[in-house]
Amino acid sequence: MRCPYCAFAVDTRREPDEAGWVAGVLRDWAREAPFFVGAPTTLAFGGGTPSRADPASLAAVVRAVAPSGEVSMEANPEDVTPERLAAWRGLGVTRLSLGVQTFSPALAPRLGRAHSARQAVAALGEAIAAGFRSVSADLIFGQAGQEVAALLDDVEAAVAAGVGHVSLYALTIEEGTPFAARAGMAVDEDRWVELQEAAVRRLGALGFEQYEVSNFARLGHRSQHNEHYWRARSWAGLGPSAHGWRPDGTRTANPSGFGEWSEGQPPECERPTPQALLFELVWSTLRHVEGVDGPELAARTGFTLRAPPRLLEVGLLRWEGHRLCLAPTAFPISDGVVRAVVDATLA
Repeated sequence: MRCPYCAFAVDTRREPDEAGWVAGVLRDWAREAPFFVGAPTTLAFGGGTPSRADPASLAAVVRAVAPSGEVSMEANPEDVTPERLAAWRGLGVTRLSLGVQTFSPALAPRLGRAHSARQAVAALGEAIAAGFRSVSADLIFGQAGQEVAALLDDVEAAVAAGVGHVSLYALTIEEGTPFAARAGMAVDEDRWVELQEAAVRRLGALGFEQYEVSNFARLGHRSQHNEHYWRARSWAGLGPSAHGWRPDGTRTANPSGFGEWSEGQPPECERPTPQALLFELVWSTLRHVEGVDGPELAARTGFTLRAPPRLLEVGLLRWEGHRLCLAPTAFPISDGVVRAVVDATLA
């Protein structure tokens, strides 16, 4: 089943070609590995529903890639069973991210969730008891009709279940999705800000640090894999529709269709212009609590990082040594701040 708000490439066949998927991922890794020095530090199964895959298929990928650190996986709560949890732990998964999205019986069906609130709470508890290093709950906010109290109930239910990490994503209406064909699926901007600010305050009060625009963690529970993206490090994209960033600066984009990809169609490759690279670096790193590293940006793009004076004056940006960082109050409007920083740097 495809979620009504999801714009990712999805294969919804009842009998997916798992053997073909494993062979293709291993082929992708054989192609990408020579571009990277040393063993990879993390591996993530996501962008789909890997919890539906045979654990033996996932294990084959873990053995081939042999990451030295975190192995993370996305899972739906309804896929969590004691047998699968044991299998995932056995193949080396250290971090499990459960796509709860909401515990609300009224709002969950609109998001295409196949689990009940009780199932979600039980799945989180079972995952934590299974001994994963970290368990995360994904929540989505901003549906039309969602009240602040309902969102805070979601946050508190996730935390009460014992998770060490919460991802809090705003509902966005993507072209080509069922939600895009319906009017009024998301809240207006004022309600969005109200919801977001209330959730951030509650998570902070419950001991969760906002270390990235949409991500909150207790000490020691940050997503090690996702920090590669937010710190603009290189990664290999394996699988249909996967994107990668090689150490030499080349961007890769695999075919989105399973057929073209499984038949060995190579990825599209490009080297971003300095201006495009500047935007990518600022967009990815300014979202993170550690901000943009000025000297690193200059070395990679040739541009000297500059901050709009007005945004410094009103406290939306601040310098911490050679790093330019968002103030917490600027996280909700980070996209606009990113554009202002890029424009100031290019001026």
